[in-house]
Amino acid sequence: MNLDQGLSDTLSPGEYLRKELDARGWSQSDLSSVINRPIQAINEIIQGKRGIMPEMAVALGTALGTGASIWLQREAEYRLSLISNTDDETLRRARLFDIAPVKEMEKRGWISESRTIDGLESELKRFFNDSLLDETPVINAAFRQTNKNDEISTSQNAWLFRAKQLASLVNARKFDKTKFENALPTIRALADSREKSAQVPSCLSEVGVRLVIIEALAKTYVDGAMFWLDDESPVVVLSLRYDRIDWFWHTLAHELIHIKNGDKRSVDTHLVGESRQTLNESEDKADKEASAFLIPPDRIKSFIIRTKPFYYKEKILQFAKVIGIHPGIVNGQLQHLKEIGWNTNREMLVKIRDIITTTALTDGWGKTINIKGNLIHE
Repeated sequence: MNLDQGLSDTLSPGEYLRKELDARGWSQSDLSSVINRPIQAINEIIQGKRGIMPEMAVALGTALGTGASIWLQREAEYRLSLISNTDDETLRRARLFDIAPVKEMEKRGWISESRTIDGLESELKRFFNDSLLDETPVINAAFRQTNKNDEISTSQNAWLFRAKQLASLVNARKFDKTKFENALPTIRALADSREKSAQVPSCLSEVGVRLVIIEALAKTYVDGAMFWLDDESPVVVLSLRYDRIDWFWHTLAHELIHIKNGDKRSVDTHLVGESRQTLNESEDKADKEASAFLIPPDRIKSFIIRTKPFYYKEKILQFAKVIGIHPGIVNGQLQHLKEIGWNTNREMLVKIRDIITTTALTDGWGKTINIKGNLIHE
């Protein structure tokens, strides 16, 4: 007999069992004797006080000729029917985790930890400055990344929004393109010394450029970005993912070239890394101009012709002194041009983070800036 026909989806297994016994003219005592189980167990199943376990499902399926699986299926469907068909809170939380790397943002202090879904939603609305969060908030930015996905990741997006937050705290003059371009040689002159890099943030703010340093989130592979808070406020943000002087100056120069060329939106990655990806036309142009900004192409070409293949350390030091730049930057360009190996003269690639973070607004490496601009040590 097909007892499923015409029955509600919410019938309990006990109700199915009762109808099965009625159809056969069996009592609970009869079934107890057939399957050699206590009558109390059968009675509790019929009353809905006990669930059907696999052993009982096998016994019922054998005695009633239905097979065991149907009783397990009825049990599972009934238990699910007791729960709301849609777990709205889980759906809401999943959507929020799709929008942002919640746990890492909490760890970094970008949002406060919340035990409730309403609290989490409120924190993300505050972070993204979005009252609805109907879809992922974005900063209109072109970008490059090391993987082949053309879409910006939620972690990259959150990193950009954090940069936007902190950039609004930087005290900078109104941007003036002429003054900015006139200041570029002065900024370039700071590249001859590790210690002089501390002057970069103030030099940029004087011409209207806001520099912030933000440690990258996990697996973002972002090195630098340039975007605009508004038509008069360009922002440069660096991750210092590679703590070395050539990386710092090349990435900084790359972003400054974007400003000089009027590129409104750009995010850049792997500018000096071994696994550097192919750049698009705009990025390739900025990359080449950044290298030329630091070392004129004719000077590096002449040095290579005169020195190759004997790139002795003393020759690199002499050349760097002549053109007024740190030898680590010369060494970095020679590496990039594949004139020397990536492990050559690594001692020249001095660390820069401990210098630049003393003067640039910095978030990461154990410290967080709250939205009021107060420094919180973790």
